This record gives sequence, C-alpha cells and structure tokens, in this order.
Amino acid sequence: MRRVLFFFAVLLFSLSPAFSLTMFVAVEAAEVRSSAGFFARDVGTLPHGAEVTVVRDSGRWSEIRAGNLAGWVVSASLSPRRTARPGSAVTPGEVALAGKGFGREVEIEYRRGGPDFSPVDEMESLVIPMAELRRFIIEGRLAGGEQ
Repeated sequence: MRRVLFFFAVLLFSLSPAFSLTMFVAVEAAEVRSSAGFFARDVGTLPHGAEVTVVRDSGRWSEIRAGNLAGWVVSASLSPRRTARPGSAVTPGEVALAGKGFGREVEIEYRRGGPDFSPVDEMESLVIPMAELRRFIIEGRLAGGEQ
C-alpha cells in the first residue's frame, strides 16, 4: 500500500508544472516585466480583461504567459474572474470606489458625504516616466526595486 501511495505522490509531484491557473487582467493595463521587480525591463503590456496563465506565483509578483508574451506582472493586477469592461453598465465612479476597497456599506456612507478621496485621486493621476524613475534610483544610489 505504501508503494502505491508513494507512486501517486511522485506522479502528482511530477505533473505539478502542468497545473496552471487562468486569471484575467483586472486593471486598465498590466505591464509585463522581464523579472519580478518594479524596475525590471518592460517586455509588453496586457489590456484589461486579457486572459493569462499564471505559471508561478511569488506573492507580490506572478509569472505569466499570454499568447507569445511571457514575463512577470504585479499579482494584484490579476483577478480569477473577468471584471467589468469600460463602457459596461458599471460606472467609472463605481469602479473607482471598488478599487479603493469600498463595499456596499462603505459606498453608502461615502455617498452621504464621507471622507474626501480627491487627494488619492490626484496622486493616482500622476504619471512619471520610467526613465525618470530609473535615473532617480541611480543618482540616489537606491536598490534596484523590490522583489
């Protein structure tokens, strides 16, 4: 009996790379990197709703394949189910509230005049070119980004 259990354990372990997880891009665009790090080289971009296969998950980063594109994306940019596409019945305001972690109860309170999230919206709208970020890291002698 032990021999049979050992055989199945070895078989299951050997097939583990064949098990992969299908996920979907849940952000407007997910930047695919050459390695698990914010400042790693860009290898492509995946649009909202794109289907990806997660090959490996290392917590903050997921190694993915999508068609002929392979690399690493921030795990938080993926969802196990398709999210509402722009132009659907979901309003941009509802998407923004959901992105801030709002549930139904918090949303009701927010709409009654809850906290002001305009500073958060302003920060989210800032765009700093990657070349400028890299120059800042080099000139400031900072580490090359989180892993």
